[in-house]
Amino acid sequence: MFGVQIITLTREDADAMRDKSRAPHVVAVAAFARGSATIVWQDRSVDTNFSATEFSYPEVQNATLSDGRFFDEREQRGGANVIVLGWEVKNQLFGDEDALGEIVKIKSVPFQVIGIMKKRGTVAFENQDDQVFIPLVIGQRQLLGISHLQFIRLKVDDAANLAVTRADVETILRERHRITDPENDDFSVRDLADAVEILTSITDGLRLFLVAMAGIALVVGGIGIMNIMLVTVAERTREIGLKKALGATAKNIRNQFLFESGAVTLAGGLIGIIAGAIVSYLAALAARSQGYEWAFHISPLSVLLAVGVSILTGIIFGLYPAFKAARLDPIEALRYE
Repeated sequence: MFGVQIITLTREDADAMRDKSRAPHVVAVAAFARGSATIVWQDRSVDTNFSATEFSYPEVQNATLSDGRFFDEREQRGGANVIVLGWEVKNQLFGDEDALGEIVKIKSVPFQVIGIMKKRGTVAFENQDDQVFIPLVIGQRQLLGISHLQFIRLKVDDAANLAVTRADVETILRERHRITDPENDDFSVRDLADAVEILTSITDGLRLFLVAMAGIALVVGGIGIMNIMLVTVAERTREIGLKKALGATAKNIRNQFLFESGAVTLAGGLIGIIAGAIVSYLAALAARSQGYEWAFHISPLSVLLAVGVSILTGIIFGLYPAFKAARLDPIEALRYE
């Protein structure tokens, strides 16, 4: 499946893509014009998005209904005042009540509910359940006041035919829009590979940003630990001198301060793990409340890695204070005030 986006698209462009002699691998085509509005039923209302689309939407999107039916081609082309509710919209507006046959209003325009979509969750960062569907013609004329389409989605018979179908669609649109130079295209064609590439790029960029932020946080935190340990060494100079006078070796002193430094960062790491788990849990709850499928999960490996990095950070940044403490002369240390 892929899509064509731009404001110069028309319903006639979508019809041309259905021509099997021009685009033989296209299975289904659905044109779209979208907007947001408040849908009202009796004294209840819900803010949602509406998709003015075509009867072929379920086939293009592989969507199914839990109740009722989708509007047909006659209702679509005739601009019938019918509506199909997304799963979440139905529950917010009607609860457990039967919605089929009821009249709802969008911008004072009445629509009869003829179907309820099955719950789909989130696809490509879009909540599929928080929207409603109406025939394209009435959506364009009465709700949006436009004649163009916002985008067209197509379903191809096989993924192997994406490239050739993309070329077919580009040829059709260039001929219809009288474009001879591809550089002057007034449309863009995107397939699933493009979408995956964009999402991968965003994910990789976010991952790199988080790694950089984590690295900066570790360095800043490590410097803070080193300064704290240096202050500790200064405050405990007489204690260090006394321990050395009683037989403690430089190695004993060094190991003691390295242990203390590691213990401090370990405690900080454990607090961070607990705080991160709480934030992740709350984020998962918030995402699920918006219809996103976000499972709460903590990887044991991640916990072990966090603990290990915390201890290692403490040891690395505690080396200088530890060696400084180990090199103190016991006589001078005992004289320290």
